[in-house]
Amino acid sequence: MKYIDIRSDTVTQPTQEMREAMYKAEVGDDVYDEDPTAKKLEDYAAKIVGKEAALFVPSGTFGNQLCIFTHCERGNEVILDDSCHIVIHEVGASSVIAGVQLRTLKSDKGVMSPQEIRSKIRKGEQDIHFPSTGLICLENAHSNGRVIPLENMKEIYEIAKENNIPVHLDGARVFNAATYLNIDPKEITNYCDSIMFCLSKGLCAPVGSIIAGSKMFVEKAKKRRKLMGGGMRQVGFLAAAGLIALEKMRGRLYEDHQNAKYLGNELSKIPQVSVNLDDIQINMVFFTLDIGNADEIVSFFLDKGIKINAPENGMFRFVTNYWVSKEDIDYVIKTLKDFLSLKVR
Repeated sequence: MKYIDIRSDTVTQPTQEMREAMYKAEVGDDVYDEDPTAKKLEDYAAKIVGKEAALFVPSGTFGNQLCIFTHCERGNEVILDDSCHIVIHEVGASSVIAGVQLRTLKSDKGVMSPQEIRSKIRKGEQDIHFPSTGLICLENAHSNGRVIPLENMKEIYEIAKENNIPVHLDGARVFNAATYLNIDPKEITNYCDSIMFCLSKGLCAPVGSIIAGSKMFVEKAKKRRKLMGGGMRQVGFLAAAGLIALEKMRGRLYEDHQNAKYLGNELSKIPQVSVNLDDIQINMVFFTLDIGNADEIVSFFLDKGIKINAPENGMFRFVTNYWVSKEDIDYVIKTLKDFLSLKVR
């Protein structure tokens, strides 16, 4: 049975072109720096985000944690938003891998106050009681579906430079952010020293992410990638799909955004649903629905050929992607209405 899967854009399958490219890929041992397809991907990836060098890594979480590990010394403090992916969904890895302390700040839907960041920077070399602030992390697009304004990133980056602190960008969906802002991705990555972005998710590659930064940073990260178990030998088979993701799939992300807007508008017409349409900026639709037992709706949808997640902290999330059409969305809406009609009988 073919399912409509709106749990996330991580569920995307590779396109036929990707499958063929993977089959034909020229490969070598990447740990020996001998994989030509991986090199081609890394060169192209660095170019499109305006950095000197790039490195293929297994996943977004791996990439974020590798960047923190590479930027920081053990015992450093990292300033970041308390609702970002690194804090919420990366299993506390920063404490295990990099041995750092996270100093989280409240944000306005992912937008942190530059003034508060300035006030939280600590200089351990000036007081034996303090850790040193080793890194500031941003996320754009945010995992709440919002896009962070460039001016906010610019202000934070300038404060970081004043204090000689690097900035890392969790750009898992940076191309969604660039699509929403209608700008070149380099206009976003101009305000970070390192970036991680995913080749999977909306770009449909089966596996992998990229980290990018200066040549010196990437060389340091490459050894630490090996330490973390990320030296994957003939990785060109995966890099081949990643190349197509970057060359061809970035340009169609606006379709997912349009479908998300359509989905949100249709959901907003259902009396029991509460959705903030202004928050639909990329391919994610968050909404609340008072239904009691969430397992019932998940099971009902699955029986109808639709995969959804149960709500997290009371909030449902539906995510559009390459494999979800407008007709699929109409069916999702019909299924929800059918479910709600059964509940009121």
